Amino acid sequence: MTTVAVVGATGVVGREMLRTLERRSFPAKRVLALASERSAGKKLEFCGSTLTVEKLGPSSFAGVDIALFSAGASTSKEFAPIAAAAGAIVIDNSSAWRMDPDVPLVVPEVNPGALEQIKKGIIANPNCSTIQMVVALKPLHDAARVKHIVVSTYQATSGKGQAAVEELRAQINDVAQGKTPTSKVFPGQMAMNVLSDWKAGTDGYSEEELKLVNETKKILGDATIGVTPTCVRVPVVSGHSESVHVSFHQPLTAARARDLLRNAPGIKLVEGDYRPGGEPQPIQAADTDPVYVGRVRDDLAVPGSLNMWIVSDNLRKGAALNAVQIAELLRR
Repeated sequence: MTTVAVVGATGVVGREMLRTLERRSFPAKRVLALASERSAGKKLEFCGSTLTVEKLGPSSFAGVDIALFSAGASTSKEFAPIAAAAGAIVIDNSSAWRMDPDVPLVVPEVNPGALEQIKKGIIANPNCSTIQMVVALKPLHDAARVKHIVVSTYQATSGKGQAAVEELRAQINDVAQGKTPTSKVFPGQMAMNVLSDWKAGTDGYSEEELKLVNETKKILGDATIGVTPTCVRVPVVSGHSESVHVSFHQPLTAARARDLLRNAPGIKLVEGDYRPGGEPQPIQAADTDPVYVGRVRDDLAVPGSLNMWIVSDNLRKGAALNAVQIAELLRR
């Protein structure tokens, strides 16, 4: 049996990690809930009992086998090496370690072999938008080798944290009452609007867009893959959506792609002729585990290329579920 620590346990992803451990009956003999001093002492329900949140500190990881981190990059940079030095394997949900060449960046359905070498005792959980895309691309990449991806994301507000969700709901209420919404978490009005609200990266791209570029190449193990990303936030609580155009080194038809996706791990293929409202939707994906893939169709302008629509719960497969699946692989 395993001792598990959840760092950032009171945050939106940390809470989902605890729910996922419980829902999947992860065989833990003990689960620790760790967070900042501000959250210490709070009570969290887990497996029919109550966890008392403890303050995160240098001595928090004695006897811990697996540490699930979701407390931000700065916390991870400070405490992940401490946890690893204490003997824990860290599975980190922040961006802190993703591009470190000595840290595996893992999606269990895509590159579980990366877990064979954990040089620093740290495993990185990819960005939520990257995870769902590479799960859908993996069977196609194996068959025809991905050459170029054009991806536009429509990302839920829960990806920005609970305060963002609360601000969206408040703004929706303001709009319904004819008031002008106020914005503190978002850089502008989120209700009834679309925003790019990530920090600036380089060359006119946001940090979020560059994560899709760099993480996709690392996970799929091919630095030659081209990725052209555009990321926006939409007024949805849970569930990221992505419009993806993909071209291959070997031509691939939509019919063949559907055959490959139909029984691929982690995927729920939505089939049938086009009809309004028939596509995978974030409201349907919320609180579920699969990556939903629909509208798989041949590109009309680029022969041998495909277009598809990908939807998944960003707090589950995009974060907590992926981390717990990695922990499950470690126990085998």
